[in-house]
Amino acid sequence: MREALAPLTPPTPRDPSRPKGLNLLGLQAHHPALTAAYNELIAHLLYTSTLTPRHRELLVLRVATLRDSTYLWRQHAESADEARLTSAEVARVRSGPAAAGWSPVEAALVGAADELVRTGRVADPTWGTLAAHFDTRQVMDVVFTVGAYDLLAMALRTFEIELDDDLRE
Repeated sequence: MREALAPLTPPTPRDPSRPKGLNLLGLQAHHPALTAAYNELIAHLLYTSTLTPRHRELLVLRVATLRDSTYLWRQHAESADEARLTSAEVARVRSGPAAAGWSPVEAALVGAADELVRTGRVADPTWGTLAAHFDTRQVMDVVFTVGAYDLLAMALRTFEIELDDDLRE
């Protein structure tokens, strides 16, 4: 299992007070080979993505909202300040892309998450905004971030993973 978790070792040590996700790790321990493969993708999205941490976290939090994944929401809302998201912006994610206050690019990112989760594709108007601001690799990271965290939200809910004590309010 140690090898399966190795890709998630951050390049700089994490704050030890951050949530650890132990209940999720308990599920992953049942299938180390699958966990290793999935964690390779997650490690890219967390540490080497072409997106800024802010943009990544907007996508993850929106997926958590759309999939009603309390576990995913709490895990990422806890660290949103590290991605330079204010508590008001984190709360605004729940309101979606039409909420007042988003830049056009951030509204497009939140909208892209909505479209990908609901229809499996980014609509042409949203695509146009993303393509005007991001290169192909960045748009790919948008799609794969939404997909990877959508998959995680599905697993968390399907296997009924309870909140860890350090994620409870």
